[in-house]
Amino acid sequence: MAPEAAGAADAVAAVEPGEVRVWRVAVAPGNAAAARAAAPVLLDRAERARAAAFRREQDRQLYEVAHVGLRTVLAERLGRRPAELTFRQAPCPGCGEPHGRPEVDGPVEFSLSHAAGLAVIALAADPLGVDVEGHGAFEREAGEDVAGLLHPAERAELAAVEPERWAAAALRCWVRKEAYLKGTGMGLGRGVGIDYVGVGPEFLPEGGKAAGVEPAGWELHAVEVPEGYDAAVAVRVAEREAVQGAAVRAVPGVTGGVRLSVRDLVLG
Repeated sequence: MAPEAAGAADAVAAVEPGEVRVWRVAVAPGNAAAARAAAPVLLDRAERARAAAFRREQDRQLYEVAHVGLRTVLAERLGRRPAELTFRQAPCPGCGEPHGRPEVDGPVEFSLSHAAGLAVIALAADPLGVDVEGHGAFEREAGEDVAGLLHPAERAELAAVEPERWAAAALRCWVRKEAYLKGTGMGLGRGVGIDYVGVGPEFLPEGGKAAGVEPAGWELHAVEVPEGYDAAVAVRVAEREAVQGAAVRAVPGVTGGVRLSVRDLVLG
């Protein structure tokens, strides 16, 4: 899909059920300068302390761009000032302690992820998770160790991928896995070998079959990001019957029952 450009003033409209809106926020000089200027006013005390604790300038810039961007889009959605937003952690579905999905008061669910140089923000009316990673994290040697921890059906799918596409397929499986686990509120503490999410249709042979069944009641989709990254979003939808071994065919622009839009956010 073709990305749209957005400034802070028109960052977000209403998020309807079944709709997922995603913003990519690059740590470009303009965005970094705007976030640096806005941080003392928009971020809360804990966020400012976290930003100040980073030793590397690029890490501080990424954190400020990501969190100023998040407050910007949420404030527009909720009709409030960015500095007025208060975040909390939902109870963990596993243990009940307050370290589940992040929440904000209002009729919106959100998820934030970032990798070096890029932040990705996703909003929906239903619980969701988003993840973005840089390609360097899953080159063959580094990726093989992580891939060995995945669900057996995911390992089988990766074993069938052409060697030249293996690293990209492993990374796609990982961002799908982390997006799903963030959406459930369990996070990586649940482990990455319990739930099957698969490598996605783009890495299965044309007309090929998935080796497992995706989690019932969730949709997972790739998110278009700049070269050098990969990203995915998982959103909870109405319960539906999953059929193991169903034929999969990649169809550009088609995202099942979820309407996915992706745009760039320019701060300042």
